[in-house]
Amino acid sequence: MTFGLFFCCHASKEGNECINANAKYCGECIQAGAKCGWCTDPNFLKQGETVSSRCDEVESLIKRGCNLTLIENPVGKQRVLKNIPVTNRGKNKKLKPEEITQIQPQKLDITLRSGEPQSFNLTFKRAEDYPIDLYYLMDLSYSMKDDLENVKNLGTSLMLEMTKITSDFRIGFGSFVEKTVMPYISTTPAKLLNPCTGDQTCTSPFSYKNVLKLTSNGSLFNTLVGQQHISGNLDSPEGGFDAIMQVAVCGDQIGWRNVTRLLVFSTDAGFHFAGDGKLGGIVLPNDGKCHLENNIYTMSHYYDYPSIAHLVQKLSDNNIQTIFAVTEEFQPVYQVRASFYGMTTRVILENSKLPDGVTIAYTAHCKNGVVNEGENGRKCSNISIGDEVKFSISITSKGCPTKTKLKPIKIKPLGFTEELEIHLNFICECECHKKGIKDSPDCHFGNGTYECGACRCNEGRVGRNCECSSNEISTEDMDLACRNKNSTDICSNNGECVCGKCECKTRENPNERYSGKYCECDNFNCDRSGNLLCGGHGRCECGKCVCDPMWSESACDCSLDKSTCLASNKQECNGRGTCKCGSCKCTDPKFQGPTCETCPTCPGVCAEHKECVECKAFGTGEKKDTCQQECSDFNLIEVKSRDKLPQPHETPYPVMHCKERDANDCWFYYTYAVKNKTEKVVHVVEKPECPTGPDIVPIVIGVVVGIVLIGLALLFIWKLLMIIHDRREFAKFEKEKMNAKWDTVSVWSRNSV
Repeated sequence: MTFGLFFCCHASKEGNECINANAKYCGECIQAGAKCGWCTDPNFLKQGETVSSRCDEVESLIKRGCNLTLIENPVGKQRVLKNIPVTNRGKNKKLKPEEITQIQPQKLDITLRSGEPQSFNLTFKRAEDYPIDLYYLMDLSYSMKDDLENVKNLGTSLMLEMTKITSDFRIGFGSFVEKTVMPYISTTPAKLLNPCTGDQTCTSPFSYKNVLKLTSNGSLFNTLVGQQHISGNLDSPEGGFDAIMQVAVCGDQIGWRNVTRLLVFSTDAGFHFAGDGKLGGIVLPNDGKCHLENNIYTMSHYYDYPSIAHLVQKLSDNNIQTIFAVTEEFQPVYQVRASFYGMTTRVILENSKLPDGVTIAYTAHCKNGVVNEGENGRKCSNISIGDEVKFSISITSKGCPTKTKLKPIKIKPLGFTEELEIHLNFICECECHKKGIKDSPDCHFGNGTYECGACRCNEGRVGRNCECSSNEISTEDMDLACRNKNSTDICSNNGECVCGKCECKTRENPNERYSGKYCECDNFNCDRSGNLLCGGHGRCECGKCVCDPMWSESACDCSLDKSTCLASNKQECNGRGTCKCGSCKCTDPKFQGPTCETCPTCPGVCAEHKECVECKAFGTGEKKDTCQQECSDFNLIEVKSRDKLPQPHETPYPVMHCKERDANDCWFYYTYAVKNKTEKVVHVVEKPECPTGPDIVPIVIGVVVGIVLIGLALLFIWKLLMIIHDRREFAKFEKEKMNAKWDTVSVWSRNSV
């Protein structure tokens, strides 16, 4: 099984927890948080900085000049001490209870660093055919007379049912009535012999009696149960809690094995609990210890009833699962079996009391990919016998506990005896603490311990080198040494004079510091760029920015990296400009862009951007399906008409006017320009201009009219021709007629002659 080590570090919203801790020594620093480190370099502190300035986030210490090898930043660890795999076993494979393993691992040793979680996995597998001990505890008050007859054959029936679950089953029997003092029972001699009325014969009252130690002999169970007699008491609530307590804590007398332990509790009445004993003059709280003599509870008159919480704790400590039988529907065989199955189909992890400042978190990886977190991270449901589930467990500490001797943490499934034992250790001091020199001469004649690059002053001594007594930290002569030249301000009003040396104030923002011999310097009053101190590329030292490599200028906002100025042809600024502070200054006014490669007014610009403008503006063209991916490098602005397009004389940057034909054979108009050297802007007329088609109606009417007119003209011509023809024919006819008349006259004349 593999155990992973996980770390989680989040920046505090309230500032730097390392600086806020104001740590005076290394151990105090590393307890402030998981990201905190302590610089052991003796020369690390600047003038005016306090010892607590050695404590900071590791990255910040490195930026401030502390070598990584001189930073104390311990990490937690874990060791697996016992890791026996879970058992794979069936009924045909006989094993002793102690040879069965249901959780893995069994023992860990974990070393915790404050704020740093240590995580590991726990595997649980409910073993098949796991042994079971069942103890039946029954109320023998008079009202249970009828039920006593029902349990006489209970042993054999339970044995038969439980053998379907396990081949290793034992059963025991005990009974209870009530405390043997007034007002719970009658203490008259006759009633002590026979508490029942009339001719009923009952056994003397008692508190609790262990009748049968756990055994595999079901017949013996039946025999002893059959020999039991009902007793009696005066009040309705019974003393069952006394009996449960003794069953839980008297393991040897009951015969509990280190297996699954079940307690079946049967009664027909309520119960007395802590405080009720005062009615009988019993005021001592229940001590939770075993008081069985000859299998009889002998201290019922001396100790009060246990509380519910006390009882739950003892049952949990002894891994006993309790099943309450309902006497009104008395079917104990099926109730016990069903209750047992209900317990075995879920697993709930519980842990012992945690040391102060230690927290534990669970994540359950259950069947069918179900993952439970938070409060439900301890639980898995619908678990069958033989199923394997895993839990991810994370333990975190905050600081170090005050107690030096701590009990191991124990994690176990509820109701099971197996457990994971975790021994906790805490990193409370740095490794360099072990090399500390007590009464070191470096600490002003031995007034402190020199450790981890600084003096850890003895009690009553102060100062960076423990040079002053706490009673002498402020005098007039010392104050004089804390004034800068002719200034009247002590420590520039930014600190306090301690032992003749300035100790600078801390600011509300823990990342801001005063420094210098007179606290005259700070790390926050420097030039800013982009609202960042020193442009985010340097650190502020005494009012001036100290830039990181490859950055310059007063606000460290000028990059010396020229790689951003290389054009696609690998020339600096495309050979048409100069590189300054990481960006190109184009010397050719026609060229723009971050590398002087963009020429808005050069030929070919319109054709180059035609497809993208068309797809973004009108959703047509060859790139309409890939428009979003290929055409996202410019901003598109639509205008109503062509006269709304930007004109060259209206903008401080060149504007190219374009006219292109779209997929529908329409003309669309747009302008292309590069603003602020990098921002490409396209203005496009929202509606393209398409050529207008012919008006069909007039054409049809004209054609029809033309046809009609042509027809009429032809008809007129035909008619005219016919008239002319007719006239010619008539004239010809008249002529022929005249000729014919003349011929007739001539003939007549000759005949007359």
